[in-house]
Amino acid sequence: MKIFNLFCRKFCQNCFSFLYFTPIPILLVAFAFASCGTSKPSATPNQKVEMISDKDSTEYALIVLDGGYESYIATKPSAQFYSQQYYENWNMQYVQEWNMRHRNPFRYGGFYETEINYDPMEDYGLDLNYRLYYYFQFIKDRYGIVLIDRGR
Repeated sequence: MKIFNLFCRKFCQNCFSFLYFTPIPILLVAFAFASCGTSKPSATPNQKVEMISDKDSTEYALIVLDGGYESYIATKPSAQFYSQQYYENWNMQYVQEWNMRHRNPFRYGGFYETEINYDPMEDYGLDLNYRLYYYFQFIKDRYGIVLIDRGR
């Protein structure tokens, strides 16, 4: 009987020490596999903004890859609410600030993924300037990012 008790104690001690130390490597391996799998989209959306033009014409397009932008701009007044010069003046300031933040990701983070190529000497038309202006308003309203403090 003593031998059996001794065997049980020794066996149980080995089991508990095995169970005590074994989960740590198993958990590390499980976390390693879990981190290699697919991940959920981050809280920061993919903010890709591109201004493209057709080589044969002078038409430009603004591409915004954010699902909420189109519904946001649908709630805004028409493009004729302000003049093209109004939109251009604000867009020059917003683009300059955006590109400065894009070039300094360590200071401002990775939100500003693409540089916006906006040439103030180029006539982009009322519609594109309107859409770009309201893109910056969308960023402010949806994500709380104020590029330029307008004193309001």
